[in-house]
Amino acid sequence: MHVGIFGTGLTDSSERILKKILDENHISSSKIGTKSKNKKSDCVFVLGGDKGVRNYFHRTFDASIPVLGINESESDGFLSQLDLKQLPSLISRIKKMDFETEQVTRLGVKIDGKNVYPVLNDVAVFSSRSAMLMEHTLRVNGDEVWHDSSDGIIISTPIGSSAYSMSAGGPVIFQDSESLE
Repeated sequence: MHVGIFGTGLTDSSERILKKILDENHISSSKIGTKSKNKKSDCVFVLGGDKGVRNYFHRTFDASIPVLGINESESDGFLSQLDLKQLPSLISRIKKMDFETEQVTRLGVKIDGKNVYPVLNDVAVFSSRSAMLMEHTLRVNGDEVWHDSSDGIIISTPIGSSAYSMSAGGPVIFQDSESLE
């Protein structure tokens, strides 16, 4: 088994602890750089809480590799619900690939006609000038289903529904919902 390790603002001690746990369990690993290509991993461990998980997903097109979000401290996370101290008790299950994965919805986005990395939370579109109304149309399979004017629009995934969209008055939607808001 090979594990890719990703983190933003990794503390040296957390990285050392993680490497030690993996080495003791005969699991090879390599650090994933922000610009480097991921060596083919069986799964990716992301240190750094929810921010680290978001940063990982914002830097990869590959959604086929299981990702485990790990908190470096005893904080709770939405995307990273495992504390680093809990990892040794679960490592044998991980080695056997004895876990379930959740699929997450990401949005494909183009800016000025160029693809950018898929978005995990939300996309906000606003006029470049403040307080300007924009017209927007939603088409599904080429058919117009909605048309409106506003000063902007937020398109959110289920994960993102608890972020910017919620602060703008939108509802929180279930993670496994096959919808956008």
